[in-house]
Amino acid sequence: MLVAPGVLAQTSGGTGSPGAATPPPAQTSTPATSSPSGTADPQASVPTATDQQAPVDEPVEVSAPGATDTGQDIVVVGRNIPNTVRATAQIVSVLSSADIARTGEGDIAGALTRVTGLSVVGGGFVYVRGLGDRYSSSLLNGSPLPSPEPLRRSVPLDIFPTTIVGSALVQKTYSVNYPGEFGGGVINLTTKAIPDKNFVSIGGSIAADDATTSELGYTYHGGDADWLGFDDGTRKVPAFIKNAVTGSGIIPAAQVAQLSNASTTLMQRNNQLPANWSAEISGGSVYDIGSSRLGVISSVSVSNTFRTRLSTQQDTVSTDGTLRNDFRTLLTDNRIVANALIGLGLEFGENTVRWTNVYIHDTLKQARGSAATLYNNASGLRFQQNTNWFERQLFESQLVGEFKVTDALKLDVRGAYANSKRNAPYERQFDYLCATQTTNGLPIVNDGGNQADGFQCNGAYQVTQRFSPFASIIFSELNEDLWTGQADTSYRIDGDRPITLSAGYFYQGTDRTSQRLQFNYQTSNGGGTAPQFPYNLYRPDYLLSPDVINNACPQTANLNPCTLQLQFSTQLGAYAYDASLDVHAGYVQAEAEAFDGLRAVIGVRYETGDERVTPALTATTRLKNDYFLPAATLTWNFAADMQLRASAAKTISRPQFRELAPQLFRDPDSDRLFYGNPNLRDSELYNLEARYEWFFKRDQRFTLAGFYKRIDHPIEQVGFYTGSDDRLQTGFSYLPKATLYGGEVELQKYFPLADVFGGDFFATRRAVLITNYTYTKSSITADGSCVPNVLGQKLGRCDAGFGPASFQFRDGAPLTGQSDHLVNVQVGLEDSATLSQMTFLFNYASDRITNRGPANLSGVGFQPDIIEHPGIRVDFVARQGVELMGGKFEIKAEARNLTRTKYRESQTFPNGNEVFINKYNLGRVFSLGVSATF
Repeated sequence: MLVAPGVLAQTSGGTGSPGAATPPPAQTSTPATSSPSGTADPQASVPTATDQQAPVDEPVEVSAPGATDTGQDIVVVGRNIPNTVRATAQIVSVLSSADIARTGEGDIAGALTRVTGLSVVGGGFVYVRGLGDRYSSSLLNGSPLPSPEPLRRSVPLDIFPTTIVGSALVQKTYSVNYPGEFGGGVINLTTKAIPDKNFVSIGGSIAADDATTSELGYTYHGGDADWLGFDDGTRKVPAFIKNAVTGSGIIPAAQVAQLSNASTTLMQRNNQLPANWSAEISGGSVYDIGSSRLGVISSVSVSNTFRTRLSTQQDTVSTDGTLRNDFRTLLTDNRIVANALIGLGLEFGENTVRWTNVYIHDTLKQARGSAATLYNNASGLRFQQNTNWFERQLFESQLVGEFKVTDALKLDVRGAYANSKRNAPYERQFDYLCATQTTNGLPIVNDGGNQADGFQCNGAYQVTQRFSPFASIIFSELNEDLWTGQADTSYRIDGDRPITLSAGYFYQGTDRTSQRLQFNYQTSNGGGTAPQFPYNLYRPDYLLSPDVINNACPQTANLNPCTLQLQFSTQLGAYAYDASLDVHAGYVQAEAEAFDGLRAVIGVRYETGDERVTPALTATTRLKNDYFLPAATLTWNFAADMQLRASAAKTISRPQFRELAPQLFRDPDSDRLFYGNPNLRDSELYNLEARYEWFFKRDQRFTLAGFYKRIDHPIEQVGFYTGSDDRLQTGFSYLPKATLYGGEVELQKYFPLADVFGGDFFATRRAVLITNYTYTKSSITADGSCVPNVLGQKLGRCDAGFGPASFQFRDGAPLTGQSDHLVNVQVGLEDSATLSQMTFLFNYASDRITNRGPANLSGVGFQPDIIEHPGIRVDFVARQGVELMGGKFEIKAEARNLTRTKYRESQTFPNGNEVFINKYNLGRVFSLGVSATF
């Protein structure tokens, strides 16, 4: 049941949906039989030709903040509006469980790529109309979610499996019942709630990636429970590591020897990586207690996937694209995701109370080997290896009450506690650099000064520069608590033109702690010297063996004995920070039919925010602001099946904690460093949209829209190099303003095949065409206005720490992450009487900036921006239902990336030189899954 604020109810048929109300029978077609999850069962029988030509609108349950549900179809000038999308007061896209199932995606991020104007960048982060993830907010059953990613504001939605999501709503126009941080849109996930009947469902799948499965990859042992995504204690962080910041910063040899060694350092070849697999079990029960209904639903799932990338990674510091470094990197990701959902729901009368608990545990075990034949414009070979463990966890417990006090008065209250964690112990890096000098025509080796003939490689050794050859270990962790509470009420005033008045209060309290402890290996007698020959040639587990740790420098005539120790390093900023954000907000809103066929929703939200970031080594940064945020949407229902909408609103976007904190962070995929800037400020957005909608048959539509946004002080990335041997680094600044505009077109159409072919076989079969296209154009303004300088310097006439925007950004460049063109097409064949579907899915995204090229901070000119070329992707999904032994079985076969589109991220210089920041093949993935419901 759609119970969103400022969002009117659509036709509902499922008796298990909270707050569901049966629509007038004369106005609706027979609803499909509900499945155990409370959504339409794709195997339900819809036998008549009439129903097939006018597909039944599936009951969709959406739980969002607000209390404006009317409990019946909305009637405008006597015309019934049964379609979910059409009946809403705002501009929304809704993915029901059937829509999600048709895509065949295993996580909700993949399914959302099929929504008009949405793209997924960087492993699950959803961009709406080209605006970065910082302009998107994620809700679970109407309550905000904290992100377990240090570099992101929004939650990586690929951690949510589709098995626990009942629907996904994307609202692109702002309404004042939502939080004021609303840029491109809000994504609200609704978990499955009260089932209609008792059920048990079990399923599993196996998949092969032709670029990974049975191919070469890197791995390391780790702990015995790694295959489940949990550490068995192997990576437990000792107290002396946590306490190092309060002491001398030196970890002596005796304690270095206590750290986990071979199991976290010894990278191994695996010539036949295993297949991917997943498993899930869920169940639900419903109990009638007098006139009330009590429901319980639960789900547990786990997946284990491998992905190997053989990547070309290059960089340049020149203005003509001459290569400085050229690496070939083999990186293997082993990702294990475990999920659990437990929900309790109680329906009494027309009231609903439900308690939902979601737990997600997402682990990435990564092994990376990278070799450079060209290194820092010199001949020779550099080999770098990394072994990483990134453990993310999200938990949310939420209590929601939706009450119909009287026919006119409704109350919606909800409170939630959410916690997110990210733990990355034992991030290890080792570098080996080959000799480049020769004697007697042969390379010489660092063998203690003897300069012996023959070819040898220098071993790993420690220096102070972050990306120079060295051996290091990093321990980082993040913890964020989020408390939210909200109350919304609505009152319907009946009359010739009914008016619904609504008001609400919202509170959000967020507290984060983040710590990153980096240690570099060094010898005790020389500070920055390397272990002596032959120890410096050893592989990492031998290099850190007790013999070497305690005897890194054997006694010689010119060198005293030494041991291996760890030196704590904070580099470029604080090693830790605390952060908080307290938000109080209230809103009022009115919804009415102002004139015949013209609906208006007008409201204003007052919101205060107090954001603080306190680094360990510097002063607190505080942003305390308050805003009035108005919003209005007009809907003109000028024909029985057509309407026009217009919307205008003001919204905001606050800096992320990570963008304000001067804490170094390394992206393991791109090898780029990120650190924050305490001089950032809030962004303000002004949003306009107009849309034409033609609902020519039930659940079939054509829409055409145009939109415009102006952003004052948008926060953007700035790329730069700090030294001759550094990789590209990224800081944050803001611009005077940016604009974004574009258009969308969408078509959803069904074609009954009985009309074309006749016969019993085609009587219930139909073709499906769902297609959408989004055009977006953006432009940033980079003039002489003073903006924060990522290097902290004073430039030109600006104050300390600021400089002209034109020194860091190229005027007129597009916003980061924005593709000019997004195309999605779904073409399929399905049976409306039984579960039988075959769907081809086509996706295209044009080029987009992933990171700014090095800025003009040195005065020698800009380098080109780093551009990702997503290209075309074609998938195929087939689903077939079978009834056997009293159960309903579903067999699903998938073929992904049939075009085998490559990943390519590069800089293109005016002379035609192309530098590949990241380039690798993406494999075709073939999977087979079976599930059964009893």
